[in-house]
Amino acid sequence: MILVFWLVVLAALAPLAGRLTGVEKNDNSSWLPGSAESTEVMNLQSRFEAHDTAYAVVVYQRTSGITTADSEHVAAQAKQFADVDGVDDPVIGPQQAKDGKAIEVLVPITIGDGGWDTIGDGVTRIRDIAAPTLDGLEMHVTGPAGSAADSAKAFEGIDGRLLYATLGVVIVILLLTYRSPVLWLLPVLSAGGALATSEAVIYLFAKHAGLVVNAQSAGILTVLVFGAGTDYALLLVARYREELRRHADRHEAMAYALHRAGPAIVASAATVIAGMLCLLVADLNSTSGLGPVAAIGIAVGLAAMLTLLPALLVICGRWVFWPVRPRFGSPEPTERGVWARIGSRVSSRPRTVWVTTALILGALAVGMVDLNAGPLSNKDSMVGHPDSVVGAEVQAAHFPAGGGQPVVVIGRAGTAGQLRAAVAGTRGILATDEPVVRDRYAMVQGTLADPPDSVAAQNTVDRVRASVHAIPGADAKVGGATAVNMDIERAATHDRNLIIPLVLVVVFVILALLLRALVAPLLLVATVVLSFAAALGASALVFDHLLGFAGVDTSFPLFVFVFLVALGIDYNIFVMTRVREESARHGTRRGALIGLAATGGVITSAGLVLAGTFSVLSTLPLVSFAEIGFAVAFGVLLDTLVVRSILVTALNLDFGRRIWWPSRLDRDGVPAEGEAPPRPDETALAGTPTGL
Repeated sequence: MILVFWLVVLAALAPLAGRLTGVEKNDNSSWLPGSAESTEVMNLQSRFEAHDTAYAVVVYQRTSGITTADSEHVAAQAKQFADVDGVDDPVIGPQQAKDGKAIEVLVPITIGDGGWDTIGDGVTRIRDIAAPTLDGLEMHVTGPAGSAADSAKAFEGIDGRLLYATLGVVIVILLLTYRSPVLWLLPVLSAGGALATSEAVIYLFAKHAGLVVNAQSAGILTVLVFGAGTDYALLLVARYREELRRHADRHEAMAYALHRAGPAIVASAATVIAGMLCLLVADLNSTSGLGPVAAIGIAVGLAAMLTLLPALLVICGRWVFWPVRPRFGSPEPTERGVWARIGSRVSSRPRTVWVTTALILGALAVGMVDLNAGPLSNKDSMVGHPDSVVGAEVQAAHFPAGGGQPVVVIGRAGTAGQLRAAVAGTRGILATDEPVVRDRYAMVQGTLADPPDSVAAQNTVDRVRASVHAIPGADAKVGGATAVNMDIERAATHDRNLIIPLVLVVVFVILALLLRALVAPLLLVATVVLSFAAALGASALVFDHLLGFAGVDTSFPLFVFVFLVALGIDYNIFVMTRVREESARHGTRRGALIGLAATGGVITSAGLVLAGTFSVLSTLPLVSFAEIGFAVAFGVLLDTLVVRSILVTALNLDFGRRIWWPSRLDRDGVPAEGEAPPRPDETALAGTPTGL
């Protein structure tokens, strides 16, 4: 019945999943908060322009000097640019550089209903027209339109590439984990169903409830659903296989597996969902939109792994584990495995182990001082050297760096002259246009002396804002491309400072409720924060000295923190719920060792799956994705192999039953009131390792 239910759901919703890309919003206004000054300017610009436009800057260069033939050739091409679909306003130029070595043409492309994604065809056509050049004459297409087209090309097919790459990683790791040619298929089918269902649900929210979805959140959704969903599957399947050795009937074994592993999986998913929903308080629309997108993906993944996967496992029976089928009465191998031996070694000197481990992680965290977080320039935001980046460098070498991306000032019509004078008198502004007056508003545009994506340009925008804000009655607002990047950076900084403490509080509360203690949650949160700092420090060193990245995006620390803390705490939940379960029967010391031995293998596999899926982001030609993918993958491996297995186990052993304060386990170390005693089947199997 459960399988039929899911088939009906998928039949109804799968067609909607394919429409998700059609509601994605990747333009600047969908990223910025509505209260940002640059957003207000974008809204007011509609009063002055019949349609939104983006300039494609076609720049030509001959290092030996532009010839008469070059000028005639460029002029002929400029006339053809005017006939390109989407070019509704006059083409500006050709204009020759003062040094006589370059010519530029500004082509205004109308931004259609699809936002910045719609200008790609226009830029492609312009490049086709400009491609035939005279010998020795270089040509590049840059400017806002050229950059947007190259960015859209980088995102082209991103959903399919991420899905197939993620599938490949998950399948390989599951094959290595299960060593079964069949079993891997059930978690993959369940995760695939969860992804399709979550995409359909998100599409409905985006279409009818105003949820903001962009290519970044859609790409992260794929990785998150497969990564986290497979983690839950690994934990459930491991517990189910363990119960199959204790129960002859597979339905009874699954009931016990869900009863024992279900609370940890639900708590883990609840932690991730709560952490993601904390993003709703963000100023940036892109960040606040990611919260519900990720939360929906995790919730649907949880539902699939606790209903669809168990149904498939029970329907298939024990044969699905072939060639190593868990037989009733066979011993549980984890007590003799590598994690049992690691636990034994840690138990000899636990305090020395956790202090040493914490110091090593702290040393890695020092690398954060090299983390250069801020807005990435166009040339630094893409892997490789696309045409728009090369063109921007050529343009900056021969023309005013701010050409094609002016500072835009809009204020009351009666102060038009004052606005222009204030802008023109600001250091860093080369020239200003005549004010344009429409509907009681005046617009003034100024050309920047510095590249629009530079810190110097941002400082100029701040000076312009200070000047025009001081004009009485002007009610002036300053926008433009530089102001947009600046407002995004400042909103991201605000979001980071607000959301990080909020996520920590939410995670602590969930852990305290789950473990019914205060000391353990404090220690677990501290270990995850230390793991995050170490991952950030190590990533900064890799980015600076190995990969040669210029820096990290402003939102990078927040995204990495949310993913690592929300997902990293999963593994602590998995191990600590098992430790608490065993501590109620055997005491905290023995419970810590049994918990590590029983969960070590499956949690390591889960960490490899999650790290593998996030590392897929590193294959994309976008620096921000590559950085997030590497940092999260490294942090997950660090958390899985070091923090959870060594640091947390050593803390459990050193603190003993005090770690459960103020619960009854802290007071006397015996089963808490209302807690079930050892089950009859466990007593009967007292001779096996799990019955110790």
